[in-house]
Amino acid sequence: MAKQRYLITGATGYTAGYTIPALLEKGVDVRAFVHKIDSRSEKLEKMGVEIVQGDLEDFHTVSKAMEGITNVYYIYPILTPGILTGTAYIIQAAREEGVKSIVNMSQISARREAKSHAALDHWMAERMLDLSGLQVTHIRPTFFAEWLLYSDTVKKYNKIILPFGKGRYAPIAAEDQGRVIAELLTHPEGHAGKIYPLYGPKEYDEYEIAEILTDVLGRTITYEEVDIRTYEQIMGEMGYHSHFIQHITSVAQDCRDGVFAGTNSAVKDITGREPLGIKEFIIKHRSYFE
Repeated sequence: MAKQRYLITGATGYTAGYTIPALLEKGVDVRAFVHKIDSRSEKLEKMGVEIVQGDLEDFHTVSKAMEGITNVYYIYPILTPGILTGTAYIIQAAREEGVKSIVNMSQISARREAKSHAALDHWMAERMLDLSGLQVTHIRPTFFAEWLLYSDTVKKYNKIILPFGKGRYAPIAAEDQGRVIAELLTHPEGHAGKIYPLYGPKEYDEYEIAEILTDVLGRTITYEEVDIRTYEQIMGEMGYHSHFIQHITSVAQDCRDGVFAGTNSAVKDITGREPLGIKEFIIKHRSYFE
């Protein structure tokens, strides 16, 4: 039987950063699809990963990356538009190569009635993949625990500054998602056609997360709740792309409306291990906040 070969898109991102080592531990061949060659891709190459440079909106480089591949992890960067084109190219290249299965990274807010263009596009991308004839499994994480690392306001001002109101969610760490992805890629049987919402072990609002940060860091961290329109203006002044701003403001409303709430046992069911709690995550990444 031919050896399985795995293509990982978004290979220098958070989830791939844990998926790739998990796959290498299983002794399989991994190819990383990267947007540019830099220190991150060079690190992967030193780990024994094959590197292919390209763009998900360029069919020729997608097709090249797919050569000889049996299983794919597909993630499209949320910061930029173009997911439907990228998905069409992934589907076509996978069909031509006879790919066995795809694990698709979507989001918990993906749905037909989504107000966020990105969330609606993710739902449409799911539908395209489902109708492609390929064996596809979707994962829909709630907010990443890494959200806390995206902004330096905790470090600079001892504040979490977000427009999420009192919305609750169970943050999930990228390392747990990486283990889920690796397991679904290497054992796709029984998962095709399924959608797995992914959550951390416990729900919190931002006020409670601020309390946990205070406890772990030993200094007072507060949550400064801003309204959505004000946050939109702040992001515009900071130069963020309009596509991303529209997504984040819609996500903020979804969070306030409870769309990101909930928890389940999917991580443990798939991997056999409990997901990382937010306090454990903060302790693990404590140096970032200091």
